[in-house]
Amino acid sequence: MKELLLALLMTAAATTASAQQRYETTLSNGWRFSHDKQTWQTINVPHDWAIAGPFDKKWDLQVVAIEQNGETEATEKSGRSGALPWIGKGYYQRTITIPENCKHAELVFDGAMSEPTVWFNGILAGHWAYGYNTFRVDITPFMQAGDNQLEVDLQNVEESSRWYPGAGIYRPVKLILTGSSWIDPWKTFIRTTKLAANEAELAVTVGTGNALDGGLSFVVEILDAEGQLVALESNDNVNCEGTADMTFSIKSPQLWTPETPYLYTARINYMQCGQLLDTTTQKFGIRTIQVSKEGGFQLNGVTRKIKGVCLHHDLGPLGAAVNKAALIRQIKTMKAMGCDAIRTSHNMPSQMQMDVCDSLGMMVMAESFDMWVYPKCKNGYARFFKEWSKKDIENLILANRNHPSVVMWSIGNEIPEQGSKAGKEIAESLQKLCHELDPTRPVTQGLDHAEASIESGVAKVMDVPGFNYRVHKYQKSIGQLPQGFLLGSETASTVSSRGVYKFPVVPDDNSRYASWAPGYDPKAIENADGQCSSYDVEYCSWSNLPDDDWVWQDEKPWVIGEFVWTGYDYLGEPSPYDEYWPARSSYFGICDLAGLPKDRYWLYRSHWNNNKHTIHLLPHWTWGKERRGKVTPVYCYTDYPTAELFINGKSQGKISKNPKERLDRYRLRWNDVKYEPGEVKVVVYDAEGRAAGEKSMKTAGKPADLRLDTWTQNGQTLNADGDDLAFITVSLTDAKGTLIPDASNQLMFEVTGAGTFEAVCNGDATSLESFKQPTMKLFNGQLVIIVRSAREAGVLTLKVSDKKSKLNKTININVL
Repeated sequence: MKELLLALLMTAAATTASAQQRYETTLSNGWRFSHDKQTWQTINVPHDWAIAGPFDKKWDLQVVAIEQNGETEATEKSGRSGALPWIGKGYYQRTITIPENCKHAELVFDGAMSEPTVWFNGILAGHWAYGYNTFRVDITPFMQAGDNQLEVDLQNVEESSRWYPGAGIYRPVKLILTGSSWIDPWKTFIRTTKLAANEAELAVTVGTGNALDGGLSFVVEILDAEGQLVALESNDNVNCEGTADMTFSIKSPQLWTPETPYLYTARINYMQCGQLLDTTTQKFGIRTIQVSKEGGFQLNGVTRKIKGVCLHHDLGPLGAAVNKAALIRQIKTMKAMGCDAIRTSHNMPSQMQMDVCDSLGMMVMAESFDMWVYPKCKNGYARFFKEWSKKDIENLILANRNHPSVVMWSIGNEIPEQGSKAGKEIAESLQKLCHELDPTRPVTQGLDHAEASIESGVAKVMDVPGFNYRVHKYQKSIGQLPQGFLLGSETASTVSSRGVYKFPVVPDDNSRYASWAPGYDPKAIENADGQCSSYDVEYCSWSNLPDDDWVWQDEKPWVIGEFVWTGYDYLGEPSPYDEYWPARSSYFGICDLAGLPKDRYWLYRSHWNNNKHTIHLLPHWTWGKERRGKVTPVYCYTDYPTAELFINGKSQGKISKNPKERLDRYRLRWNDVKYEPGEVKVVVYDAEGRAAGEKSMKTAGKPADLRLDTWTQNGQTLNADGDDLAFITVSLTDAKGTLIPDASNQLMFEVTGAGTFEAVCNGDATSLESFKQPTMKLFNGQLVIIVRSAREAGVLTLKVSDKKSKLNKTININVL
C-alpha cells in the first residue's frame, strides 16, 4: 500500500507542472515607514518604531492606582509603559509582486502593534483589533498580476498598556501564493492519542481553504528528524468542510520532552484526480499532556514539577521587534538555569518564539489576555473583549496547536471579574472554546484573589487552577479545589539590580522604597537611587522570595510547579520604583534587561539544574575604605549541602543548609563576615562530607583590559542573512581578569565590515541612554553590545573604546 501511494505521489508531481505551486516568503526588507505619510524612511520588518527613544517621563504618563499592587489612591507612574515614544500612528508601505498564474494570495501577520488596518491597492483588505495576535488577510479579491501596493496603518493610544507593548509591525509578515484550491495550515491538527510500549498513535486532521468538487484526496507522509519516511496514509473522503482525518501508527517513536525535543515532519499533499494541487509541511512532536490529582502534571505519562518563568514579549534593547537569534539566546540561558517552561505573559506568543521552544525543548503556557470586560487601564483590551475575544482565542489556538512545546492555554491574568458570577461564565465559555479547538491541552488562568475566585467558582471550573503569589493561602485553597492540585501560575516577584548590594542585609517587602508598601516613609523615594539589592531578600508587598515557593513545591505533591515572575527584566512596570524617575524598566528579572544573569540566576540554577553543579558567591569583593571592618554578609548559592568560607585564608566557619530556617534551607549564608580586601573563597562538601569543589573572588585592581565575550547561535559565526545577531558582553577587568564591579565608564563602539551596530544595553533600569546609539556607560562593570550581520559574507569588526581608562579592544566575527 505504501509503495502504491508513493507511486501515486510521484505521478501527481509529474503532472503538476502547469498548476500554481505554493510560494511562501517572509516580507522582511523593502518596507517604508512614516508617522505622517509625508516623510518616509526605509526599514526592515520586524520593526519597533519606539525603541530608539528618547526616554522621557512624558510618554504615556499615567496617573493611576494600581489595584493589583494594593493601591487605593492614584499617583503619577512615569515609567509604567517604558517611558518610550510608542503612542501615536504609524504607516507602513511595500510593493508586492504577484505572478500572472497566481489564483490565491494571503498575508499572515504574526503581530502588529496595534489595531492594524490592511489596505491592498488602496482597498480595505482586513483589520484586527489585538496587537498581540496572529491574523490572516485574504488579498485575492484585490490583487493584480505584477506590482501591488500594500499599506498597513497602526495606532497606539495612551493608557492602553501597563508595560511596554512596542510599536509597529514588530513580528514577521508572510506572503503565501497558491492555486485556486490550497491547503489551510490552520486546519491541520496533529495530536498524539495513545502512547504504548514502542508505539504511538497519531490522529491527523488536514484541510483545504477552498474545496473543489469531486476527486479530492490527501496523502500525508510522516518523516523523522533525518527526513526518512516512517509512515504514510491517505484519505479520499474529504468532507463538506474540506477536511479529512487519518490515523497513524508510529513504531519506536522518539518522544518530545524538554530534555529530548525530537521533531517529526508531516508532509501534506492535496490532490484532485491524481493531480497535485498543493503541498506543505508541518513540524510536530509526539507527546501527551495530562493533569490530575493522582499524577499532578504529566508529560508522556511521567509526573514532573514545572520549573517555569514568565516572559514578557520585549527583547530588551531590541524592543518588541522579534528576532530568532535573540530568542535562542534567551531560551538557552533559561534552560542552562534548569528552567523547563515559559509563560507568555500576558499575551499571545509569536510563531518564531514557539518554533524556538519546539526545537530547544521549552514547554509553554500560551497566554491570551490581561483583562476581559473590566479595564485595568483606561484604553486596554477591555475595549475589544466582547467583540473580539472568541476570535482571538480561535486564532491563538489554530495558529499554535501543532507546536509540541505548548502544554497549556491561559485565558487570562489577574482578571478583575474572577470573583463574580459573570467571571465564572466567561471563564467557562472561553475554556469550552479552547477545548473545542484543542481537546488535548488543559486550560488555566492566573488568579490573584484566592478566596474570591474559589467562592465565585472561577478557580473550581478551570482545568488547572493557577494562583499568582499568596503561597500562605495554598493550604486553605487546596481543601476547596475539586481538582486536587494547583499551579503557581506566577510566583516570587523578588526584585534586584545586577551587582548592587545594600546594607544592612534584611529581608524586606520594599517598604523602604515603595509608596504602596506597609510602613512607607515619604522620604524614601526622594532618597532612593532607583536600585534594589542583589542579596535576593527584597520582594513586593504582595509577593515573596524564591525560597518560599520551593518549600511548597518540595513538600506538597499537589503543587504542580511554578512560573516565576520573571525570567528577564522587561521594559515598563518598574516596581518598586513605580513613582520614581528615571526608573523605566523592571527589577523582577532573574536576568537583567541585557540578558546578563543576576545573582538570583545562580540561586535558581542551584535548585533547578540537576545536571550541573552550581557554586556561586556574592557579593563582589571590591569595596572602598568606608566598608573595611564592616559587616558584609557572604552568600553561597550551591546545590551542595555544606560549605566552608575563607577570608584571606582564615576560616569563617563550615555551615550546612538548615531546612528549618527560611533563608538557610536553600542558601548558605555567613552573616557576620567583616570586609577586608583580598580573597574570599568557599569550599563545598557533598552529602558524605567530601570536598567537592571551590570558588573564589578577589578584590579588583586598576582597570587593565576590556574583555569581550561573544555569543552567536552558531557558536562564533553569523549567518549572512541580514537578520542574525551577535551579543558581545563587555567587562572591564584588572590585569588578572577580575571584574571592576563598580565601573561606570562611558564606552564607544564602532562596527565595520560585514555588519552593523544594532543596539546596546547595560541592564540599568534607570539609564536614559538610547539603546540605538553606539555609546553607553558600563553598569557595575558590564554591558552588552548587539551587532547585526550583513546579507553578504565577510568579516564584521567591532571596536570598543574607553577614553577614561584609555583602553580599546577589537574583535572580528566571520559572517558566512
